[in-house]
Amino acid sequence: MAANLLRWSNPSLSLFASTANQPIHANESSIIKMQRTASLLIFPVLHLALLVAMPESAFGQGDSSGIPAHASAKRYGDGWECDQGYREADGACRAVVVPANAFATNSAYGPGWECNWGYRESGRLCVAIKVPSNAYITSSRTASWACTRGYRADNERCVAVEVPPNGYLTDATYGPGWACDRGFRANEGACIPIKVPANGYLTGASHGPGWTCDRGFRGGEHACVRIRLPENSYLTDVSYGSGWSCDRGYRAEQDICVEIDIPENAHLDRSGNRWDCNKPYRKRDGKCALR
Repeated sequence: MAANLLRWSNPSLSLFASTANQPIHANESSIIKMQRTASLLIFPVLHLALLVAMPESAFGQGDSSGIPAHASAKRYGDGWECDQGYREADGACRAVVVPANAFATNSAYGPGWECNWGYRESGRLCVAIKVPSNAYITSSRTASWACTRGYRADNERCVAVEVPPNGYLTDATYGPGWACDRGFRANEGACIPIKVPANGYLTGASHGPGWTCDRGFRGGEHACVRIRLPENSYLTDVSYGSGWSCDRGYRAEQDICVEIDIPENAHLDRSGNRWDCNKPYRKRDGKCALR
């Protein structure tokens, strides 16, 4: 192979190479033997010097498998893919220029790099995200930040939440950032006590008066009024209506419960406060009659 390379690069050396490769015979003269011995010693040195001096193009370009520099064969399927930090362009792998405060993503889309945490993309650069005092970064990609607990965003800064007496901090991102203790209600930036009438109790609801009446009482104007039960009735525990209902077999008539008069061939319905005819009878003039 060495002789072929020499002949290819410089035809004048082919004779020298062929002579060096001939065997030495016993009947050769001493001068010829000395020349042949010198050839055997000099030829490897010239061969090495020639290989070093030859351009890379003499040996061909790229991998014999067709994989360009800075690439490797795909783990699955055929073909090749660029190494991390490089991107395919015109059949070659070009280095991705990664700016300061960024890292290569080895992605086929986008710029091929992303900014480090705490930095945001600005053109082809990564600039530091400006975070105000008493805040922390929530997303580098969107350059978002949030205030620490006890502070709330006000334009581009975080201001302390002022909690009034009888109040406490909340984790809500809306509203004033505080809420009143149980038994108090927010009013113009303060927590004022809820006045609960007799026979009432606190509900903890943010709407309405903040209190409701005990069982057996009905809310009036700032007071809880006792529900008057007629005979043959019971409390219903509902906030609408009279607050009571008649026992089974009775019906409400104004403020009293009257016994239901069940006609012949009839029975009380599921509610217990009305009657219905047995089949095949039908209601007619307050009675049950056949068709």
